[in-house]
Amino acid sequence: MNQLATVRSLQQRITEMQPMRMGEGGLDVASALRPLLPTGALKKGAPTSVRGSLLLTLALLREASANGAWCAAVGVPDLSFEAANTLGIALERFIVIPNPGRHALSIAGMLSEVMSAIVLCPQHRPGTGESERLHARLRDHGTALIVTGDWPRSDTALRVAASSWSGLGRGHGMLDTHVLTVRSLDRRGQRVHTVRFQGGRLIP
Repeated sequence: MNQLATVRSLQQRITEMQPMRMGEGGLDVASALRPLLPTGALKKGAPTSVRGSLLLTLALLREASANGAWCAAVGVPDLSFEAANTLGIALERFIVIPNPGRHALSIAGMLSEVMSAIVLCPQHRPGTGESERLHARLRDHGTALIVTGDWPRSDTALRVAASSWSGLGRGHGMLDTHVLTVRSLDRRGQRVHTVRFQGGRLIP
């Protein structure tokens, strides 16, 4: 069975298990991430871009996933299920298509019919027509898209400007706390934020 046929089969199965989509408005994010977004939530039907941290990208799914949303990741072959689970993503409602090849945008568009949020890592910069078709499907189905890297007409663009680890003592201990300096660009202008993870978990 090829990838597109597999996605169609997934669509049918998920629709049967999830007859109702989540309500109107934005998708909730963890309290520590709300300042990164202009409404404090992931905007449905719109793309958000994240450059510089897959951990931050996945963390944006945590709250929606915990609240019952179905989420997907397309084109992220090095995604760690252990890291996703540690963050709080419900793996039983998390679909991963690691190597979609040239079908990445088509698959994301198909999944938008049944998913509340999709992480997309395209292997090439899409043409205007490709991105507009995907945007139209996101709007039609109210699906939030999180793209790793630059993306045209993002509702919010997040860029990791600096990253540091701590936790080592003098000759002992382990790296435990990960601190990200994140620049956000949206209708509010540009802002700088600090996001912290400890043991792979987001710190409030």
